[in-house]
Amino acid sequence: MTQFSSFTTPSRRGFLAGSAAAGMTLGLGLTPARAATPQKGGTLRVGFTQGSTSDSLDPATYSNDFMFATSYAVFSTLVEVAPDGSAKPDLAESFEATPDAATWTFRLRDDATFSDGKTITAQDVIASVRHHMGEGSKSGVKPLLKQISDIKADGDKVVVFTLETGNADFPFIFNDYHLTIRQDQGDGTIDPDSRIGTGGYVIEAFEPGVRIELARRDDYWKEGAAHFDRVVILKVGDAAARMNALMTGEVDLIDRPDLKTIHMLERNRDVRIHTQNGTLHYTMPMHVTTAPYDDVNVRLALKHAIDREAIVEKVLKGYGTVGNDHPIASSMPFYNAELEQHAYDPEKARHHLKKAGLEGLDVTLHTADAAFNGAVDASVLFSEAAKSAGINLKVSREPDDGYWSNVWLQKPFCTSYWGGRPTPDLMFSAGYAADADWNATKWQNERFNELLVGARAELDQDRRAEMYGEMQKLCQTDGGALIPAFGQYVSAMNKRVAMPEKVSEMWDLDSQRFIERWWFA
Repeated sequence: MTQFSSFTTPSRRGFLAGSAAAGMTLGLGLTPARAATPQKGGTLRVGFTQGSTSDSLDPATYSNDFMFATSYAVFSTLVEVAPDGSAKPDLAESFEATPDAATWTFRLRDDATFSDGKTITAQDVIASVRHHMGEGSKSGVKPLLKQISDIKADGDKVVVFTLETGNADFPFIFNDYHLTIRQDQGDGTIDPDSRIGTGGYVIEAFEPGVRIELARRDDYWKEGAAHFDRVVILKVGDAAARMNALMTGEVDLIDRPDLKTIHMLERNRDVRIHTQNGTLHYTMPMHVTTAPYDDVNVRLALKHAIDREAIVEKVLKGYGTVGNDHPIASSMPFYNAELEQHAYDPEKARHHLKKAGLEGLDVTLHTADAAFNGAVDASVLFSEAAKSAGINLKVSREPDDGYWSNVWLQKPFCTSYWGGRPTPDLMFSAGYAADADWNATKWQNERFNELLVGARAELDQDRRAEMYGEMQKLCQTDGGALIPAFGQYVSAMNKRVAMPEKVSEMWDLDSQRFIERWWFA
């Protein structure tokens, strides 16, 4: 067997697997607060954009940053994606695979304990994973687990996963925020509402979509982590209110400041703007099962009717790059740099409309700034640009509250975003596979799905590169996701907030593990 203490996937362009950035950059040329050694103490107050009154502690239901950050702080995963993009053991001490990557063995740490003092066992892991695999499960990670044909314990500290086919990237799945480990109740199930976890913090108060209060565990088993005494997460959905709370000292950290007014924060000497490159991308998914989006020429017309450069310049204020209608970032393994860039071309859009038998097109784009910072403005820009192509695009502004349950996956054309995934297989499997619960376009391309399964088990890296390259082209030319831009993650914080020299840039705020990894200088 092949053993890994950390795991990276090679690519033909020499990128580390899952490396979500070309390097951390910081607004205004500032550097983050540093301390030679992380300091213990203090209460971190966080103002988050997202959060819903329907949030629960059931890991199968997690769908926003409010719960993602909470999950990583209170519970733990078998594996975490390290700042260099590698799969690093967390609750697992090590993991190893058979040569065909079809059987994976995870050895658990001996010292990892739950907040009630119980030591983690293989049965806890098995029950936690199976919670997402049941027939009635609506978990967003369920499609990624369908490849598992068997899970068994080999004693108290070893878990063996047998896959239907080989998967060279399998350990990365266990970084997912859904797959935090809970206690087995003795019957192979978990209590999804339990607050007992193996993370560095315990929950003191929880108002779904409103606030959560965390306190550090004095007996946390992981050294050099969980530095804040307490953490308070507040949902502050309004961007102006969020920024004002930071400037007045009511919170220490906010995500997603309004880029139109970010200059107000830049003037405050006590505030630092922090940016991360990464896999963040903004999407406008079309249901390919619903007319007129069931015609590929209509989809291509819309893809050529949007001015991507204008969105990056005017909405993202330069904090991003143009997208090319597939979800693989240029920093990810197996990125296809040879694809022709989709660009704003009203004549080409009209050409595709004519191929669809149309002289013009009337469609509605459902949007809210809950989808992403600036989604409404981006939609209005799209509407204006599309007029030159004979497309009447009506912008329907929806309420921020409940957007992810009432609009995303429900409306046939809307705005959305993805934080991305560390490998192409995980990204495609989560959002583009035919059977993925989060397949927001309802796209089912037979060739794409054949390649997805084949590339997952392919151990020849050059062949994998060819297969993932073709999959990106299929998304671009046939898929229902219009992806106008990749964005930088932008957050703002009091200058006392300190972080390591290198942070994970796969998702915002150190891939939402900032509560465990950051501290006050």
